[in-house]
Formats: sequence, structure tokens, C-alpha cells
Amino acid sequence: MVDLESEVPPLPPRYRFRDLLLGDQGWQNDDRVQVEFYMNENTFKERLKLFFIKNQRSSLRIRLFNFSLKLLSCLLYIIRVLLDDPTQGHGCKELNRGCSSQNYTPTKIDWSPIIWVNRSLPLWGLQVSVALISLFETMLLGYLSYKGNLWEQVLRIPFLLEIINAVPFIITIFWPALRNIFIPVFLNCWLAKHALENMINDLHRAIQRTQSAMFNQVLILISTLLCLIFTCICGIQHLERAGNKLTLFDSLYFCIVTFSTVGFGDVTPKIWPSKLLVVIMICVALVVLPIQFEQLAYLWMERQKSGGNYSRHRAQTEKHVVLCVSSLKIDLLMDFLNEFYAHPRLQDYYVVILCPTEMDAQVRRVLQIPMWSQRVIYLQGSALKDQDLLRAKMDDAEACFILSSRCEVDRPAADHQTILRAWAVKDFAPKCPLYVQILKPENKFHIKFADHVVCEEEFKYAMLALNCICPATSTLITLLVHTSRGQEGQQSPEQWQKMYGRYSGNEVYHINLEDSTFFAEYEGKSFTYASFHAHKKFGVCLIGVRREDNKNILLNPGPRYIMSSTDICFYINITKEENSAFKKQEQHRKNKESKSYYHGPSRLPLHSVIASMGTVAIDLQDTGCRSSSGPTLTLPSEGSKDGRRSSIAPVLEVADSSSLQTCDLLSDQSEDETTPSDDDISTGLEYAKGYPPYSPYIGSSPTFCHLLHEKVPFCCLRLDKGCQHNYYEDAKAYGFKNKLIIVAAETAGNGLYNFIVPLRAYYRPKKELNPIVLLLDNPPDMHFLDAICWFPMVYYMVGSIDNLDDLLRCGVTFAANMVVVDKESTMSAEEDYMADAKTIVNVQTLFRLFSSLSIITELTHPANMRFMQFRAKDCYSLALSKLEKKEREKGSNLAFMFRLPFAAGRVFSISMLDTLLYQSFVKDYMISITRLLLGLDTTPGSGFLCSMKITEDDLWIRTYARLYQKLCSSTGDIPIGIYRTESQKLTTSESREIASQSQISISVEEWEDTKDTKEQINNRNNHRNSTSSDQSDHPLLRRKSMQWARRLSRKVPKHSGKTAEKISQQRMSLYKRSERQELAELVKNRMKHLGLSTAGYDEMNDHQNTVSYILINPSPDTRLELNDVVYLIRPDPLAYVPNTATSQKNSFCNTVGQDAREETQL
Repeated sequence: MVDLESEVPPLPPRYRFRDLLLGDQGWQNDDRVQVEFYMNENTFKERLKLFFIKNQRSSLRIRLFNFSLKLLSCLLYIIRVLLDDPTQGHGCKELNRGCSSQNYTPTKIDWSPIIWVNRSLPLWGLQVSVALISLFETMLLGYLSYKGNLWEQVLRIPFLLEIINAVPFIITIFWPALRNIFIPVFLNCWLAKHALENMINDLHRAIQRTQSAMFNQVLILISTLLCLIFTCICGIQHLERAGNKLTLFDSLYFCIVTFSTVGFGDVTPKIWPSKLLVVIMICVALVVLPIQFEQLAYLWMERQKSGGNYSRHRAQTEKHVVLCVSSLKIDLLMDFLNEFYAHPRLQDYYVVILCPTEMDAQVRRVLQIPMWSQRVIYLQGSALKDQDLLRAKMDDAEACFILSSRCEVDRPAADHQTILRAWAVKDFAPKCPLYVQILKPENKFHIKFADHVVCEEEFKYAMLALNCICPATSTLITLLVHTSRGQEGQQSPEQWQKMYGRYSGNEVYHINLEDSTFFAEYEGKSFTYASFHAHKKFGVCLIGVRREDNKNILLNPGPRYIMSSTDICFYINITKEENSAFKKQEQHRKNKESKSYYHGPSRLPLHSVIASMGTVAIDLQDTGCRSSSGPTLTLPSEGSKDGRRSSIAPVLEVADSSSLQTCDLLSDQSEDETTPSDDDISTGLEYAKGYPPYSPYIGSSPTFCHLLHEKVPFCCLRLDKGCQHNYYEDAKAYGFKNKLIIVAAETAGNGLYNFIVPLRAYYRPKKELNPIVLLLDNPPDMHFLDAICWFPMVYYMVGSIDNLDDLLRCGVTFAANMVVVDKESTMSAEEDYMADAKTIVNVQTLFRLFSSLSIITELTHPANMRFMQFRAKDCYSLALSKLEKKEREKGSNLAFMFRLPFAAGRVFSISMLDTLLYQSFVKDYMISITRLLLGLDTTPGSGFLCSMKITEDDLWIRTYARLYQKLCSSTGDIPIGIYRTESQKLTTSESREIASQSQISISVEEWEDTKDTKEQINNRNNHRNSTSSDQSDHPLLRRKSMQWARRLSRKVPKHSGKTAEKISQQRMSLYKRSERQELAELVKNRMKHLGLSTAGYDEMNDHQNTVSYILINPSPDTRLELNDVVYLIRPDPLAYVPNTATSQKNSFCNTVGQDAREETQL
């Protein structure tokens, strides 16, 4: 092979040095050709065109110079008119010596004053100079813009006007006799108008100004009107030199009077040329001005649709926020405005709405209200366009709220749009704080840069899960994140509505410890001591703190946490401390002592709240660790049964480890795992605690949970189908000890993972774990099954709540809670509020078939809550509807709060949590606190939300303050509210109306107390065997009983009202009982057909006559009642566990992590 390097000799050193200094010149001998580009722009014409036309800034200067020239020519004409005197001759001596002696007669016009004028030599020189410059510029621009058609350039109106105004002046240079000839220089006003339009266009191009069509049209209209008036003034004044010899002011007066259609007639044209000019100008005005006004009106309407611009001056002097949405609905708008402007310091803010769709009629009517029209600006535009973001002055905004369209069928697509909006805003205004609402949790990690993010499905499922173990958690959170003054329901005659409405005004606030009157005195003392005494003294509930050097909020860090002066305290109260006034209570207490002794169920003297602090009658050291949701408190010791008043241990300033019950994992392990029961041994179920090895999406917070040692095969997760590992085909066959929690959803989305995690958290006792059954319309995918197969007692079943057989197979007859999740496919409907129609009807069917079942429903629209558990013509429901309307008229943001399903926590709408994002603008900690309460985030040392039930053994505590002290001194729990259930008492008038309307159910006991009980039962049973279950057929017995009651009511005297009332109740009890038994018979027949046992079906248990509601942070003297459920924030059990124990606990998680690789779904 030939060596190529040997064939090419190396370059001598001298050539190399020359190349280094002078460069490589070898290309001159090559075939390469140097090509220069854009040579056409190097010509003289192109350079002139670049300067005069193409370059924006130089072209703008040329336009401005041209505009100034035209204005100067018009000004010189006015000066010439003012200096000219028609009576002194007309400068026509050289051509017509006798023209000055001619006079005007009606039949003959002297044309010399019209043709000739007096023009001084300096004025003539200025006008000639202006004409020369203007003509030269016009010719040059015509040459540069010439495109091959000469006549197109010559016949343009601006060019013709320029020739008429400039060429005669140039002729007078060479012909001095024509120096005083009249030239219509005032027509330059139209050239000035044309130059102004071109100048504005160049100005907009130069400064990149957008949306200038409206400004241009207004400018064109005004300039057109001014040019018409100026032309008419100058024309009339000049023509009347041969007539009335009008001055400029007289001509101005005549034109204004004429164009305004007033027409006084004191100044009129005398000769026909001036009359003809007036006619021509009026015709031109009648043609031109309507066209201009039409275009202006059209642009104005378009601007009203698009919203125009937000003023830069206002953006720099006033504060504003921007709301970006896909489509703006009236409910979303009012929720945002009411919550945003509920805070006093936000009253001066402007709200700029940026929406790509046109404003609908409802939103337009609302924004025309003076309260909103001065503060809310609607802009039609897209957040993905920098021009629209510039219109909204996003770079000067205090915050940007980006909301998702939850009514979209394709929710991932709605999230993708939200993500792009967030990216666009962040790119345009990096310093603008972002408040983003996202729907799907798997999309959350795309917007981690946002300052505050609320994931709808995360919060929704976590809230629904806590509703199953802490009743009405959704209502509790909703009331906490809504701004209210607690004035709702204060005019109601119902006592529960007054209490419920007053305590609903409690919200979460924050303050520095050293600046606080509430907590400053507790510096250096334990957290539980500060919380208890602050509640005892001021009625505020301290729930959490945050260190100055730490961003994490700790909810109830426990009695071992020592308060520091730099701590930020978070507390629940009616209003924040800065808006409170403090008065000494001695005189106030003396005035109320005489009235406070047992005044109502919740009024006690303040000194009786805490019983004798000196003696301790309870041996707290011997008290065992209570479960996380244990139903009872520790009873007093035996020594307290001799009639002596039981007392409670004081809350210590500094925690004493010997007196604290540390409900940690070790004790729970010794109870649940070290000594397993016989049933656990027989079934072989052993649970461990650790972090779930799989997560269905990126961004889920790790939570310490109860897990299985080995994952369950996917076939065993199917509840209704047997496999090689087990042969169970329904929930009853599994023999669960605890009642089921059933979740009915359309698909197994990643958000459903957040429903399981709080119910399997490590602080839930193993013996109290409820089996979870997922009733899904569509089969789940493998990623979701990978995530749930490690959790104990979690199953799924493909079915629907529309099918009674599916409900019975999944164990609805012995379920503790039934959670019905709103289906995504039904969230959009032609009529917005009909999106919940199918869900509401299905839940109503469940309510009728399984009256004892606790059903928790999610709705799309909060306004549809009134249809939940609907009873037509129910007096109490009608009264609540009237109360809701009154509260809405008063401007309440919580008008729906008195609806019984919402107050009881049986219905929930995710749109209620929109206020959480809005409130974060003022309270940036609200999202973090809500996530901690719901268990979405777990911070080391932070507590969790749980509940306890007041039983008969706990009533010795008597008041809420004593309960507060008992919990703080024993377990370190912080109570934050009460869930109370009361029986609904009916008055006599209500009973009569109920009996006449045949709608409310009468209790079984009252029906059984009647004299003809057995006969009615026999008749009912005979009728059951002979008739169908269709309610529309009106069974014979029911019809006869109604006729019998009517005849009896006619015969009974007026004074026997009680007898008639009892008979009506008997008849209605018969009607209701027959209907219930028909439904029960239907359910039992289906259960027998499916081979299921009917032993657990209790068709007669009904809770329709109860009222449940929440008391957030009640007063210390509130009396405890039987079956009250107290909301607690319990300290983190892991905070008291040694590191060695913690490492043992985490060993399972480590081993699982070594054997399995986490899979995530993007």
C-alpha cells in the first residue's frame, strides 16, 4: 500500500510563518469563488428605501417631519388670512387695474377677491420653501415606492393634493405676477391626516405596541372630523370674500352651528359658490362620518369582548393579580371574588381575568355591578401569547392564579393546558408568584417551580378517606379554608344552627410568639401547656408551630417541644389577634356569674371549668396507651367513686417523661405484633410497618404505613373471583372482623392511591384497619395494582353502583362507609348543573335500599347538595332551603353550610377547596397545614388528625375545657372541634303537616304503641303476598286506610286533635313501613339469588331524624354530650421512639427496597 504522507511533501517553514502572519493566500489559485450576499441592498436606491421606508425608527422620523411640514403650511395659511384685508385690494393691479372698483351685485359676482389675495414677501418666501421641501419629499418617496405602474403613483389622492398645493408656489418663482394668486394651501390638512396615520403605524411598529386598532380608529375619526371642519371654515371664509367678507371666527361659528344641525341663521353664505361648498361638505360629512362611526362602534364592541389593556400606569401605581382560566363560569368567578376580597388588605387590589373564550352573559352582568366593575377587568386572550400577558401586565402582577377546567371530559388534556400556561407565565414573568391548580397527581411534578400547588385528586381522595374514620372531615376542612365572620345562622330559631354558624367562623391564623398577647407568656414552656392555657384564657386553639430557621410546620409537636420567642404560632380563632381587643374579665365575670349556672346545655361558670388543680384523683401512670381512634377516655380511679368530685391532672409546664403516655410504635407493636391473636395466627396475616415500595406516580409523599411482608398476587386482589390461592367470590366469604369501606369510582386513577394511604398509616391500630373494596367501572392497570398489592386488606371489583348485584357482592350490607366518587365522564353536560344527575339518583337509590349505610358522595357542583337524600315536601328541608336563601342574600360565602348532608359530612364538592388556593395568597401556610391534616405530607415531629368518641364512661369530664386539660395532661392530644349528632325533634304542627303530606317517616316504636298493631301487621303481610312492589299502583289497604282516616277526621270533634294526630301517624307509619319492607324484600331476594346470607341486612335501621354538625374550637364551657366525636391532633408517635427502634421499624422498608424496583407512571 502506498504511503500517502510520503507523496505530499511538507510545507517549508518560511511559508508556514508567512501564512501565520498574512493568512492563507492559496485560495487565489484555487477554483473556489467568494460569494457576497444581499448585494441588492448595497445600491443607492435600496439604501434610500431602507432609510425612508423600511427602517422603523428612521421612517418614523421622516413621517414626523412630513407631518410637521403640513401643519406648518396650514399655520402659514391662517397667518396669511389674518393679515389679508379684502377691502384694500386684492393684489391684481398688474393684470386688472379696475378690479378694486367692482362691487358685488346679486346677479353678478366679483371673482377677483376669490382669485387674488394679499401675500407679503416674507410669507411668500416661507410658503415657497415649505412647498419645495414637500414636493421634493413626495417625489422621492414616490420614486422609492415605484413598482412599475406610473399611473398608480400619479393618480393617488395624496400625490394630487401635493401637486395642487406645491406646484403653483414653484411657478410663482419664475412668474412673479402670480405671486398673489390664491392657492388652497388649507387642503394640506388632509395630507397632515395621512401623514399622522402613517406615523402612528410606524410608532406602533417601533415600540412594539399591540392592540392599537381602537386607538387608530378613534384617531382617524377625530382627524377626519377636524379636517372637514377646517376645510369648510377656510373654504367658506375665502369664498365669502366676494360676499359677506366673513372672518375666520365667523366661519368657525357658522360651520359648528351647521354641522351640529342647530342652524341659527344669523350667519349664512351669500353667493352661490359658498353655498355649493356648504352642500358638498355636508354631503361628504354624511357619507364619511357614518362610515367612521360604524368602524369605531365595531372596534368598540370587539374591544369589549377582548377587554382591551390593563393600564401600565395603573399597574405601576396599583396592585393587581391575574386569574388565568380556560373558561370562566359564574360560580368559579364568584367563589374567587368573594374569597379574595374577604380579606381587608386586599380591598384595593385589581383582578385581571385572562381567558381565551368570550365573556358569557352571566359573567357580563356580574361584572357590570359597581362593586365589581371598578375592580375586575376581563381580558380575552391566551396566557401562551406574550402580547396577551403584556396586556395583563403580568410582569407587574402581585400573583398569578392558574386554574384547571375540571368540567372537561379529558382531564389529562386540561392538566396539559394548565402546565403550558404555568410555563408561559414563568417564562414571561419569572418573579411573579404562581398559584396553580392541577387535577391529576402524576402531572404535579411538571410545575414544582410554582409557589403554591393544589392537586385536586390528592386532596379529594385523602379527604374522603378521612371521612371514613373521622366523620365530616371534609366539612371541617371546608369551613377552615373559607373566610367567614361566624354570623351565619344567628337569626335562626334552631339552637344547633346558631352554634354551628357561630363556630364556623373559626379560621387558621399565625403570629410570632414574641409579638403575641396570646402566647408570649408561654416562652420556655411546653407546647401542650401553651395550647391548653391559651384556650382556657383566650379561647384560641394553638395547633402548630414553626421554627424560625425551619420551613416545616409542626402540628402539635407534643409536650416535649419547648416554645421559643422566635417561633411562629398557628392557631384557630374567630379572628386574628391583630384584630382583637383585650379587656379584663373581672367585672364581666361578675355580671355573668349569676346567669351562668347551668344556663342551657353549654353554659357553665368559668371557675367550674377546671376542677381543683391541687389534687390528682387519677393515677395517670397506670393508664394504658389508648389506641389512635379509641372510643373512650380513662375513667377516674376507684377512690373517686365515693362521691368526691373527680379531678384532672394539671398540664405541666415542662414535659415529664414519667407522666406521659407515649403512644409510640413500640407499644403498638407489643400490642399488635408481639402478641398476635389466635385469629391472626390461624389466618397467617402478619403486618409490618414501612414505606410503600411502589408509588404509582412521581411526587407522592412517602408515608409510614402498615404493609404486608410479601405482596399479594394480582389474582388475589380481585374480590369477586376466586383463584388458585383462595376460592372466595364475595366479601362475606372473607369473614372480615371490621366493617368494609367501599369506594365506587369510574377508574383506578393515581389519586385513588391517596385514599388508601391514610387508611393504612402507621398510627392506625392494626386491629382497627377496615378492609377497602374498590368498586371500579373499568379494570385497573398494572401500575396501580403494583402500588396497592403491598397494603393489607385492599381489594378491587369491576362493577357499578347502578347494579344491585355488584353492590351485594362487594359487601354493601355490612359496610361501614360507602364512598361514591364523581365520575369524570359525567362531569360535563349540556346543562352545567346536570353533570351530577346520575350520581345523585344512584345515591338516592342506595339511600332508599340501605338506609343504615353511611354514604359519602362527591359532587361537581355544590349547589346540587340540596338534592342529596331528597324528601319532597319535607317541612324541615323547606325551612333549611329558606335559610340558605336568606344567608345568600346577606352575602354569606357559606350559604350551603346548613344543608343537612353537608353539615353531617355526607356530601362534598372539590370546588369548595378552590378557596384553599385563593386563601394561600394571604396565608401562605394554609396548603401545608391542610396537607398535614389530611395525611398527604408527613413531617418528622408533626402530629396527625384523628378522632375519639365520647361514651357514657367519658361524661364525667362534663365540659370541653376539662376534656382539653385531660388530653393535654395525659396523651398530649390537642382537640380542635366536636362532631355532634342530635335527634331531630318535631313539633305538633310539623307532625300534622308531615302526616298530611305523607313524606316523613315515623319511628317504628311509635307505630308499635298503637292499639291495632297486630291487625295492621297482618293486613300488611297479606297485602305483601297479594300485590306487587310498584309504588305507583296504590295498594288496596293503603287506599282504604286513607279513606278511613278521612271519614274519621270528619266525625271526630274539634277538641279531639290528639286522637286525629295519632291516627294520622299510624296511617303514615303503615305506609312507610310497607314501602321499606318492599325494598327490603327486593334486596333479600337478590341476595338469595346470589347465594349470599341475609343475616347482616338490617333494613329497618334509619337515621333520617338526626342532625349532625361540627363545632370548630368550641368555647371552654361547652358541655360534652353522649356520642360526641372529638377531633384531635395527636403527636407523632415516632417522635418518642429511640433511633434503634426506628431503625428496626424501617428494616422492612429497606429489605423491600432492595428486592423491588420502584415503577412510576408518567
